[in-house]
Amino acid sequence: MLRTIENGKLRLEHVGQSVELVGWVAKKRNFGQLVFIDLRDRTGICQLVFDESFSEKTKSIRNEYVLHVKGSVHQRKDANPDLATGEVEVLVTELEIINSAKTTPLIIADETDALEDTRMQYRYLDLRRPIMQKRLMMRHAITRSMRDYLDHQDFIEIETPMLGKSTPEGARDYLVPSRVHPGQFYALPQSPQLYKQLLMISGFERYYQFARCFRDEDLRADRQTDFTQVDIETSFLSEVEIQTMMEEMMVKLMKEVKGIDIQAPFPRLTYEQAMNRFGSDKPDNRFGMELQDITDIFTNSSFKVFQNVIESKGSIKAIVVPDFAQGLSRKKQDAYTNYAKKNGAKGLVILKADEKDLTGSARKFLSDEEVQNLFERLELKANDAVFIVSDTWLKTCTALGALRNQIGSQLGLKKKNEFSFLWVIDFPMFEWSEEEQRYQACHHPFTQPKAEDIPLLDTDLSKVKANAYDIILNGYELGGGSLRIHDNQLQKKIFEILGLSDEEIRNKFGFFIDAFQYGTPPHGGLAFGLDRIAMILSESDSIRDVIAFPKNASASDPMSKAPSNVDPKQLEELHIEITK
Repeated sequence: MLRTIENGKLRLEHVGQSVELVGWVAKKRNFGQLVFIDLRDRTGICQLVFDESFSEKTKSIRNEYVLHVKGSVHQRKDANPDLATGEVEVLVTELEIINSAKTTPLIIADETDALEDTRMQYRYLDLRRPIMQKRLMMRHAITRSMRDYLDHQDFIEIETPMLGKSTPEGARDYLVPSRVHPGQFYALPQSPQLYKQLLMISGFERYYQFARCFRDEDLRADRQTDFTQVDIETSFLSEVEIQTMMEEMMVKLMKEVKGIDIQAPFPRLTYEQAMNRFGSDKPDNRFGMELQDITDIFTNSSFKVFQNVIESKGSIKAIVVPDFAQGLSRKKQDAYTNYAKKNGAKGLVILKADEKDLTGSARKFLSDEEVQNLFERLELKANDAVFIVSDTWLKTCTALGALRNQIGSQLGLKKKNEFSFLWVIDFPMFEWSEEEQRYQACHHPFTQPKAEDIPLLDTDLSKVKANAYDIILNGYELGGGSLRIHDNQLQKKIFEILGLSDEEIRNKFGFFIDAFQYGTPPHGGLAFGLDRIAMILSESDSIRDVIAFPKNASASDPMSKAPSNVDPKQLEELHIEITK
């Protein structure tokens, strides 16, 4: 045995005891006759004290050396209130240097000056930083809490294949060539969607899996090429019953992992309500500045920009930022205009309020009556700033919602230690693709339309709503799901609406369609993004901080240098030839 107790667990109650400790050197301080070393393991650090009899041996010790020591626990004269072990220290009687270490290319501490590429290149050192270990241990606590809840609700954990068939699910597949079937490919799963529905047909009724998923898409702070879903599917439950169960799981998780009591049921917003109020289908409701519709104020406007929108039956919306006008320079206004354009707006009207009037470049196009109506509708006060976008309903909501989020972040209104859950429900079933000039599934082609909207499948696809729902936390989509189609003819009809021929349906989903002919129960579920939950609860800014070995923004691994070239012989065995 190399240790009798972990370093971070030493307390006053251990004073007088003999202990053995192991760990890495976090800091060394030489005071002549005495040498002090902070020894770190995953539980924390404790202070070691070496007298002058160890001077030769401690002389060579540097940061990150691995030590094994024996000694006795003493109460410190100068307690350190910043450390859990700050009231005690260990007077060392025996020392073994288990391993030496080179000077590290980054500081092994909560605060490090290393760039992200350096951190990722030396990830095994980055993961020694206490803050990184806390994040991954919190991730473990999240998985433990969720597993415990699901197990107690009679869910069964079942693994589904990693090598499957390439099927259209929204993102680009990662393909794996088959050696024994030349020219044919497996696909890594974007999600276990088809398999979990097949498990419902198989009669398991309640399934879950911490599933590895793969999507070949551009990365961002909250997205990775390979990630983990908490995948859940149930039979014979309604939409509300599924949501209620998931709320219970999140209430339990927040209490156990963060020590926070949250209230259920969570607020529910329809998709239209979320877009109208927050300009997003994943609204952050921790702060106000909600979108307000002002279209009717400009019904007879002489402002050409607003006239065009009124004539095309578009939408004019505004957000008000209280006490924001005074510091709103021309440079800042240009930056906000560019940001709105980046998010789909043709332009941005910015107005500043004084006691009774508005100022800004667009003021000359507004009548006194319109200004008065804006003051009353928006409840404007002196020094308020007004941001207005006018376009189609969706573009107006989306651009203004993005601007609301941007300003909310800049003003510090998004408190990382504040957690606000809600549901967004009643999503559109289809969305129009300008690029392909056809309707596509908003979620996936297995989502069940609202029963009352099924007749609209033959008349107006834009009005069909789905039994789909997302759970939102602080402006992030934690998870999304739906009730699934369980009627064979309805499923076939949805495939046809999406432009799939009988041959394509058979080639892509033949096994799935066949299964529907043998008694399919009503079923539904959802999938949580585990990495995203861990990122938010650990109050981190990037999903990479809660993944042990992530990819960088260009989808590569600076540590292992993946992806990389392979031996030509491997390609030959797989019947693959690389072309320029």
